[in-house]
Amino acid sequence: MNQPEPPTPAASALPHPALASAGEALRPALTLYLDVHRNPEPSGEERRTAALFADRLAALGLAVTRGVGGHGVVGVLRNGDGPRVYLRAELDALPLEERTGLPYASGNGAMHACGHDLHLAAATGAADVLGRAAGRWRGTLVVLGQPAEETLTGARAMLEDGLYERFGRPDVVLAQHAAPLPSGMVAHGTPYAPMTAASAALDVVLHGRGGHAGTPHLAVDPVVTAAAVITRLQTIVSRETAPADQLALTVGTLRAGTAVNVVPDTARLGIGLRALTDASLDRALAAVERVVRAECAASACPREPEIRTVSRAPALWGDPAATRAVRAAHTRLCGSARVADWPPSLASEDFPLYGGAGAALHGEKDVPLVYWMVGTASPRQWAASAGRLPPNHSPLFAPDPRTALEPAVTALAAAALSGLAGAEDSGPRTDGE
Repeated sequence: MNQPEPPTPAASALPHPALASAGEALRPALTLYLDVHRNPEPSGEERRTAALFADRLAALGLAVTRGVGGHGVVGVLRNGDGPRVYLRAELDALPLEERTGLPYASGNGAMHACGHDLHLAAATGAADVLGRAAGRWRGTLVVLGQPAEETLTGARAMLEDGLYERFGRPDVVLAQHAAPLPSGMVAHGTPYAPMTAASAALDVVLHGRGGHAGTPHLAVDPVVTAAAVITRLQTIVSRETAPADQLALTVGTLRAGTAVNVVPDTARLGIGLRALTDASLDRALAAVERVVRAECAASACPREPEIRTVSRAPALWGDPAATRAVRAAHTRLCGSARVADWPPSLASEDFPLYGGAGAALHGEKDVPLVYWMVGTASPRQWAASAGRLPPNHSPLFAPDPRTALEPAVTALAAAALSGLAGAEDSGPRTDGE
């Protein structure tokens, strides 16, 4: 089986001397990446992935705790007095059949179509680099392997399991995310808009009255009601939301019926909502409930619908001061031409719960968060796609680890160094600043 070989960067090309061992960290990080990519596990089922990640952190000398908030992993590297910096990566994959054709592609019905395998590998690589350079910084590094990010439940579970009480209040929490950009690029949000959207997932059950398809007048068909609901829900975006107020509403699942000659008793909808502000999301959620109940009444459904919020996540705002520090570190690392602005996205994350948005869970109102995007496309992929790469969550999403892994490792390590004591940059800049 052909597997990618990691590049070995020249130490002189790295702006911080603590990053000089990045090349030595790449091979084990790549091994982890290939294994996790080949054997993905969906949300809540990440046993093997968690074990691989925990074993690698333990081999690097971190004190590892397993089973935090489900399959969550926490690795701690103490290195004297100083700030406590958390690095967060995700364990879970998507329930999606991979169609990349890669020699290490998954064949088990799940897929790392959002780059979590790259995040995990980069986190172990960064921990490796920082462990080798322990003489150049002081403080405590905490590396998280979070379960169930795709269902927006894993961060909550880890925090409810006493993450901060057990492992210490962070001075900053850092995370990066794979994006369809050229490898070697990073992109940061601005202080004026959220990095990712607020979102909610709803499970809605419509109750009809089952019967024979030949006597529909004796039944109440919940499939017809579901069709009316789906059509009417689109007007929440097109007619109830200001054009400048970004909102996305998706009915991602519809399940009803067992046979063509049977009118079913129920129809079940999975509805997703995304908005750039929590206020917009609240308005949309109220409108969804109004539409669902009104359409059920119009269909003379025998019972009120069941509307349950499965998950909810707030919008993600990076801390301005901490983001400036990390962006400056990335500019020194990559050069200003490779550090871009990231526009507000309607993708969603549970990462905000590690900060003030999760104060009800952990009691801390002012934990700074920094979140950025890292490129995944080789020069060949980028040129062939004309900049239109398969996006995250596509069955064709295929980061190139040969060119993407090393920049992801050094971007995360450089960001961590920006928050640790005694790690001031003393190396050359790559863009002559």
